[in-house]
Amino acid sequence: MRYPLADIDNVDDDIRAQILEVAEKSGFVPNVFLALARRPDEFRAFFAYYDALMEKETGNLTKADREMIVVATSAINHCLYCVVAHGAMLRIFQKDALIADVVATNYRQADISPRQMAMIDFAVKVCEEPWAVGDADHQRLADHGFDAEDAWDIAAITGFFGLSNRMAHISGMLPNPEFYTLGRLPREKK
Repeated sequence: MRYPLADIDNVDDDIRAQILEVAEKSGFVPNVFLALARRPDEFRAFFAYYDALMEKETGNLTKADREMIVVATSAINHCLYCVVAHGAMLRIFQKDALIADVVATNYRQADISPRQMAMIDFAVKVCEEPWAVGDADHQRLADHGFDAEDAWDIAAITGFFGLSNRMAHISGMLPNPEFYTLGRLPREKK
């Protein structure tokens, strides 16, 4: 890491509570939390928007869909941290130990539904050439059951993780070793 990770004992109480809640669920503290905790206002803004996009209960995107968007577009941005960390979440939500590897390498070869293919095609276009997204792209989504708000969500997730990918790059952020096996191996019972 090019920037020091925050010491969990020296962060604001609300940030510490949020980090410990994640650690309780996952069994470890993801590096992104300590990387961002060194800048409390940005930590709060980042995770508020993350939650608004990734944890929402409305719309037609599943949790697996959201993670698939992150993996596909983070792969285009060559972001190891997000491909590995969100690949783990994709494996868990999709209940498929191999899906994230294929989506990250070449999503067009992935065993995904035509609906998911249309979703990823849209996200990739937003990632690579957002100025070229037009009515035909929105219509293709609509043909697969997505509405205008879903298109917004796909684009917002893509854009948000474009920021995240860039910050992971400039900071030298590496994925925690635990991410590599999540969703591949049965979780050890405590």
